[in-house]
Amino acid sequence: MSGYPLAERLLKKVNRAIRKYSLIEDDDRIVVAVSGGGDSLGLLRLLQMRQRSLSERVDLIAVRVYDDANTDARLRSDLEAWFQASEVEYAFVPLEVPADEPRPLSCFRCAWHRRKALFLAADRLGCNKVALGHHADDLAETALLNLFYSGRWEGMEPRVEFFGGKITVIRPLLYVPKKDLTRFAQASGFPPPPPPCPNSLTSRRARMQTLLQEMEKDHRGAKSNLLRALRSETPEVFIN
Repeated sequence: MSGYPLAERLLKKVNRAIRKYSLIEDDDRIVVAVSGGGDSLGLLRLLQMRQRSLSERVDLIAVRVYDDANTDARLRSDLEAWFQASEVEYAFVPLEVPADEPRPLSCFRCAWHRRKALFLAADRLGCNKVALGHHADDLAETALLNLFYSGRWEGMEPRVEFFGGKITVIRPLLYVPKKDLTRFAQASGFPPPPPPCPNSLTSRRARMQTLLQEMEKDHRGAKSNLLRALRSETPEVFIN
């Protein structure tokens, strides 16, 4: 594989997270949420590498939630071909939005509907876990969002149980920085990513991304310091 040393380094971080928080266990059936971007495809590829190198009996199913209002036939075709070449089970699931709900969806409502679609797909496919591609940068941005807009100093939990433990959301990439996932995607020859969300440049999260980038320009260790402070206050979150 192109970029194999980088893949091995990222897999070590993923494995460390999985071991520390028991994210994956024998006989798990895991929906891997795949948007089509490099982060989610990187997660799927790294979990496949882990699956092939360990004796755990784990099934992976890639699930892409698509919106009929913004269907991209090329993206679906490219992803389907990639899934087949990667020998991974997969499913395409429609985003079901009530006809009377205003468009475009807010970030909150879009995420809510997508999460619901993933949970329903996991239940239908007999899966007990849903793996999301949130990484270290997402953790830092979430901490700032919570601080500025909710007055809470917290990031993301590595695993969260829903429906009495029937389905568990896991985040195996939260030790991995975005820049490494970008390099991994470039080296791995993933399909072209989907077009960016219309709100991606104006959302609150985009503001936090810009703020972190500006702080990193001023002080290269700003993001690491933020994550370190978050860990000291909230031991159960991931840092790079």
